Amino acid sequence: MSVLIGLTIAVGSLIGGFAAMGGHVAVLWQPWELVIILGTAIGTYIIANPMKTVADTGTAVTEALRNAVPSQAHYFEILGVLYALMRELRNKGRAEVEAHVEAPAESALFANAPSVLADAKLTTFICDYFRLVIVGKAQAHEVEALLDEEITSQLQDSLKPYYALGMVSEALPALGIVAAVLGVIKAMGAIDQSPALLGGFIGAALVGTFAGIFFSYAVIGPIAQKIKTTREKQGRVYIVVKQTILAFIGGAAPQVALEYGRKVISASERPSIDEVEDKTISAAPPRGAAAVAANDRPQQEAA
Repeated sequence: MSVLIGLTIAVGSLIGGFAAMGGHVAVLWQPWELVIILGTAIGTYIIANPMKTVADTGTAVTEALRNAVPSQAHYFEILGVLYALMRELRNKGRAEVEAHVEAPAESALFANAPSVLADAKLTTFICDYFRLVIVGKAQAHEVEALLDEEITSQLQDSLKPYYALGMVSEALPALGIVAAVLGVIKAMGAIDQSPALLGGFIGAALVGTFAGIFFSYAVIGPIAQKIKTTREKQGRVYIVVKQTILAFIGGAAPQVALEYGRKVISASERPSIDEVEDKTISAAPPRGAAAVAANDRPQQEAA
């Protein structure tokens, strides 16, 4: 929504200011100049990027327009799933916990977190690393190195549309000049015509330069930056999972490990420790909850 509001303000200010200066707004409408500039930009974009990135760009732009970033409620569900899995692993046999990570769609623990289940990548990420915990042979530093590598790789892949659109944004002013040169060539072909007609041709050519710069700095560039911000916030959930699992592998009680994950949530979405207690730990299924609290308390005091 903020993207649409910003674009409305930018375009409104541009056209309104031009009209207030006495400019003829109709002169700005040069559809064939736009075809040259935007069509060439789209063509070069497709040439420079694999189709997977081209397709993901559409998804990324939609996410940016919707501001599809993790909400505090989503973080609560992530922390709730992590706490439930750690609690089960601490108090039950490995075979019982393995059933949850092998078939998360059928797991009662994941059923309480629909937004986590809806994100197949995140669900797979959580299950894969809990399998390593269940095996019990992986060292904390080895798991941390693997987590860092995977998270870095995922972030790089998710930011490909940002880098690709950044390239287009940088090229658009030059493409505007190309359109302007073609307009000047057209005007030179009508050099024997009246000054009024030549003025119209030259004005249309200059609109090409204007359009290239405008789309670069006022449309594509800001949208690319919004994609970067959105995708980086989406990747933050993996850091939360990473820190929680590493703390648990290091011997922290589930409640303490959860605090490690809470601390790396962005400040604007980070819940308080009391909110996490109320919505994840206290909201966990009753069965075994008292026993878990009793088991965890001495370990927290020892820590």
